[in-house]
Amino acid sequence: MLRIVFMGTPDFAVPSLEAILNSKHEVEAVVTAPDKPAGRGRKIAFSDVKLFCEEHDIPLLQPTSLKDAGFLNIIKGINPDLMVVVAFRMLPEMLWSIPVKGSINLHASLLPQYRGAAPINHAIMNGEKETGLTTFFINNKIDTGNIIKQQRIEIGDHENMGQLHDRMKMSGSTLLLETLDLIDSGNIQPIAQETIAESFKPAPKLSRETARIDWSNTSEQVSNKIRGLSPYPGAWTTLTGKDGSENSFKILSATPSNEKELEGECGSIETDVKSFIHVKCGKGYLNINKLQLSGRGAMLIDEFLRGYGFLLVDNKFE
Repeated sequence: MLRIVFMGTPDFAVPSLEAILNSKHEVEAVVTAPDKPAGRGRKIAFSDVKLFCEEHDIPLLQPTSLKDAGFLNIIKGINPDLMVVVAFRMLPEMLWSIPVKGSINLHASLLPQYRGAAPINHAIMNGEKETGLTTFFINNKIDTGNIIKQQRIEIGDHENMGQLHDRMKMSGSTLLLETLDLIDSGNIQPIAQETIAESFKPAPKLSRETARIDWSNTSEQVSNKIRGLSPYPGAWTTLTGKDGSENSFKILSATPSNEKELEGECGSIETDVKSFIHVKCGKGYLNINKLQLSGRGAMLIDEFLRGYGFLLVDNKFE
């Protein structure tokens, strides 16, 4: 049995925390991010891990600084065997070095590929057919520690980020428990990441510009970007109205096609204003299935065209 301090914030971390709580191992403390304002109303929002802990009466720590002396003394007083990190922020060495058996992280990629904050997004955006999960020992650099265990996961042809995320968070909880049992047994042979690959694909934090659609790319590339950013934050594009106003759109679902080439420049729109929207790409075109006009809810194509189809006639996405 391992005595564990668990650290996590979003819903990706919740199944892992729940799995540990239901195992032979003991969760001595849970650490999550401080509460912060969110949404248009700027109301104080709790993390998914905090909500789970409140529902199950689990004591929680929310330090504003991971280097705070009082917080570090609490962790030292617990004297955990292991610290488990799932979807949290980078830890200072003065924290991750406290547990006697070290600190481990569950990462949503097959390290060393896709190190960084958005591995699921970037794997889909890059058109990967496979990704995976990795548990590894934390060191003083982001996502570079020795690998303990990995699991390969196939990416469906039409699977978006949200769907893959939900599959991976459940698979991740299983892999994490297997890792804990392995560490508890003492029968581990960690592998240095440098021995696995020489070139790395990064997974940096997403920005608004990262999410902008480039219609000069192929229809397959544009489709991959849309899948990799759906449902959140959403791949976006703009369209100038007849009155000169600029409208921002999120494309949430689309199907690539190479069966014909549309006329006009990349981003040009073909529609019957009833049932379809085709957009010219650098190669092929995109058949849009679901989109969202800024300030409006997400809509399927027939619903959108009934209300806003006039915006698309003789127009193009930028």
